[in-house]
Amino acid sequence: MPKEYRTIQEVAGPLMLVQGVENVTYDELGEIELASGETRRCRVLEIDGGNALVQLFENSTGINLSNSKVRFLGRTMELGVSEDMLGRVFDGLGNPIDGGPEILPEERRDINGLPMNPAARSYPEEFIQTGVSAIDGLNTLVRGQKLPIFSASGLPHANLAAQIARQAKVLGADESFAVVFAAMGITFEEAHFFTESFKETGAIDRTVLFINLANDPAVERIATPKMALTAAEYLAFEKGMHVLVILTDITNYADALREVSAARKEVPGRRGYPGYMYTDLASIYERAGRQKGKAGSITMIPILTMPEDDKTHPIPDLTGYITEGQIILSRELYRKGIMPPIDVLPSLSRLKDKGIGEGKTRADHSNTLNQLFAAYARGKEAKELMVILGEAALSDVDLIYAKFADAFEKEYVSQGYETDRSIEETLRIGWRLLSILPRSELKRIDEKYLDLYYGKE
Repeated sequence: MPKEYRTIQEVAGPLMLVQGVENVTYDELGEIELASGETRRCRVLEIDGGNALVQLFENSTGINLSNSKVRFLGRTMELGVSEDMLGRVFDGLGNPIDGGPEILPEERRDINGLPMNPAARSYPEEFIQTGVSAIDGLNTLVRGQKLPIFSASGLPHANLAAQIARQAKVLGADESFAVVFAAMGITFEEAHFFTESFKETGAIDRTVLFINLANDPAVERIATPKMALTAAEYLAFEKGMHVLVILTDITNYADALREVSAARKEVPGRRGYPGYMYTDLASIYERAGRQKGKAGSITMIPILTMPEDDKTHPIPDLTGYITEGQIILSRELYRKGIMPPIDVLPSLSRLKDKGIGEGKTRADHSNTLNQLFAAYARGKEAKELMVILGEAALSDVDLIYAKFADAFEKEYVSQGYETDRSIEETLRIGWRLLSILPRSELKRIDEKYLDLYYGKE
């Protein structure tokens, strides 16, 4: 039986000081028993000799210092994992909230996981088809990659996240595929949208959902992505599944980190976020990848809303350093009615070259990708000139490029949230658009591919 302490000295917000404790360790879980018999959970944030600073998961209302007891449980936060988690919905601490039975765990795992040894990683190089042209065709997602989506408040990143979760698949191979979806600090309405969207399409059967609502405690929000990744690691590296982890919204996670840091009176860093936010985010993102000798893999799409649409804000800035590229959503395209409003020019997938080409997508993919980027960039320039100088100032070729840019946004990028395009279809639309331009302009494409595809669509 764990030893009980009646030595609570003070309670300040979510923090509580307990004196005279023995053999208590950092991050250990505890229980507080109130005079009424109600129990609340807490975890150890700091140990200083015999003093333990603990943080409450629930609120501190009603805790009487003189007649409340604290027990320390001798273990850190754990998640009971099993294949039965697929198709289920949990809260941020891993408790079922879908009305179904408790999970009978095959094992219990520490949610902090273990960092993957860099020498044990194998290189990401297999193409994942998301069914979204702007990603598959131009900023390709590769198995084992971390590819964040940079959004802004009011943009439809939730729709894009749900679409990718429903449609993502690995081509050719008949391999087991799962999605682990963790939502942090979202509204009840958003939570309902995600669960219903997965149920309607039957994607829920291969999905594990962790949902932490905006009114849940900040501590739970910090645990949510770690819970999700613990489930993903079990499915990937024990059960050999290919797991896509979607985390939304990392900004809410970082805000919870800041809230806890402020409560602990730590020295703040940029914009009040703690100085260790970089290492903290890295400890989440770096749990994705592939391991040598293991069949499974974890591919991660973290989603974050950039405060004030600013990509130099600490959260997107640090995320960009740790991950392999970014997909950026644009308010300008959203206003034009482009769905999903993916701005392909500043978006980037640093591993796209590894996942495309002969035997993966198609031999002409790399050439057409470069040509589409170049043509769209020139088309946008032409359109800007047209605004300043008027249409008459543009050469005939520039007018064709401007027309191409409009067609590219409407036909290639804008496909709605229900359309699932195969990579062949994405490439076909790309060639149809490139055929708007004179053949002599397509300098980035090998002649043999031009003979095969130019003007044929």
